[in-house]
Amino acid sequence: MKLNVLVIGDIVGKPGRVILKDKLKSFISKEEIHFCIANGEKCSCRAGITSEIAAELFSYGIDVITTGDHLWDKKEILPMLEANANVLRPANYSPLAIGKGYVVRNSKLGNPIGVINLLGRVFMKPIDCPFRISDEILKHISKETKVIFVDMHAEATSEKIAMGWYLDGKVSAVVGTHTHVPTADEKILPKGTAFISDLGMTGPHESILGRKIECVLKAIVTQMPVRFEVAERDVRISGVKIVVNSQTGNAESIKRIEVKEGD
Repeated sequence: MKLNVLVIGDIVGKPGRVILKDKLKSFISKEEIHFCIANGEKCSCRAGITSEIAAELFSYGIDVITTGDHLWDKKEILPMLEANANVLRPANYSPLAIGKGYVVRNSKLGNPIGVINLLGRVFMKPIDCPFRISDEILKHISKETKVIFVDMHAEATSEKIAMGWYLDGKVSAVVGTHTHVPTADEKILPKGTAFISDLGMTGPHESILGRKIECVLKAIVTQMPVRFEVAERDVRISGVKIVVNSQTGNAESIKRIEVKEGD
């Protein structure tokens, strides 16, 4: 059986949420998507995510929400991290941190799909080794399913690529998030793992990484502190559609997708 999985790149602010509200369910229906994963760590007006916003995203058709280094920006998410296993925090945070770094949930076809959330270390705040943690998680999650997706939320392209090769043949897909710019390196690695360095951004593309151009330019040129307000124009959904063999867990195809406001 083939599973169609949609993985959506970093959702930025209200514009990102609005286009998902308007476009996601119809896209899921049109493309016969059986499972949807999205990175939601920047869904609020500035950064972070709240329980209310997470519930909103689930109502649009998203099955699992991954996060990253901005997870703790809104303390309002803490109750949902404790109560809802479908909102993940990076697994390589301290084991004492609230929440879980992976989950197994059934697709629309009833097949179990595992999702693992990892955070990179290069150019990021100190955190435990994502490679070692992935090995520990796979000891458990592989007993439940062969279909496993990994969100590697990281700054350095090299670290994301390294994770792809490290997990080739062990998981169905490794997708990169965090840098907001979609990459053109989608591929199926030799042992059957789909990979892309970055899914891109779901939000306003007439911007600098989702923020108003004038705000970011002012900060760069003057070197003074400036509040980075969320931009509003040219809003798009960015991500990939991955087709997976449910029996083997191997990816059969990976395709970049982009949905614009006018589509």
